[in-house]
Amino acid sequence: MWLLYQFPLCPFSRKVRLLLGEKGVGYDLVRESPWEMRDEFLDRNPAGTTPVLIDEAKGITLIDSQAICEYFEETVEKFPLISGSAAGRAEVRRLTAFFDQNFYGDVVGPLLHERMKKRLIERAPPDARILREAMKRANVHLDYMDYLLDHRSWMGGGTLSLADIAAAAHLSVADYLGGIDWQGHEPVRRWYAGFKSRPSFRPLLSERMEVITPPPHYEKPDF
Repeated sequence: MWLLYQFPLCPFSRKVRLLLGEKGVGYDLVRESPWEMRDEFLDRNPAGTTPVLIDEAKGITLIDSQAICEYFEETVEKFPLISGSAAGRAEVRRLTAFFDQNFYGDVVGPLLHERMKKRLIERAPPDARILREAMKRANVHLDYMDYLLDHRSWMGGGTLSLADIAAAAHLSVADYLGGIDWQGHEPVRRWYAGFKSRPSFRPLLSERMEVITPPPHYEKPDF
C-alpha cells in the first residue's frame, strides 16, 4: 500500500490525491507538517517538502507532485490524464505548470503563509496588504481560467486532464482560506462545482486544518 505524506492544505498533495482517486490507486494518508522539519521525514525527503509517496514493500519513494503524477501516468493505464496529440499533451503540461507555479506563487502561497503558517507557527496576525494583493491576483487568474473554459470543455482541451486536477487542487486551498471572490466568474464557478461533485474530490472537502475554518460554501457542490 502506498503511504502519502501530506497535510490537509497542501495543494500539491491534493493534486496527487485527485490523480490517484481518478485512477483508482489506493493509498493511506500520513499527516506530515513539513515546517516541523522532523528528522525521520527529512531522511525520506531532504528538501522537507510534501507530498512524498512511499511503497515500503517495493522500496519506492516518489517526491514532487509532478514527478508522482507522471509516474502514475506511465504505470497505470486507467483514466489517462496527459493524453491526445503531442501538442495537446504539451498544452496540458503547460497549464499544469501554470497552476503549480504562477497560481501557487501569486495566490495560494501567500494565503497559506498569512492565514495558516502565521497562525499555527508564528502566532502572528496576517498582513492585510498581502492578502488583498493575493486576492487581486486571484481575480486576474480567474479571468484567464474563464477565458479557457469559454473556448474549451476543460482547462486543457476536450477532456479532463492533469491541468484540471492541478487547477482544482490549488483553487480548493485558496477557497478554503477565503481568498476567492466568485462573483463575475461563472465559467470557473460552474466548472469547479462539477469538479467538487466528483468522487475523487469529496474526501478533500471533508477535511479540516486545525483552528482554521473554511467559508460556509466551501464543501457545497452547488454554491
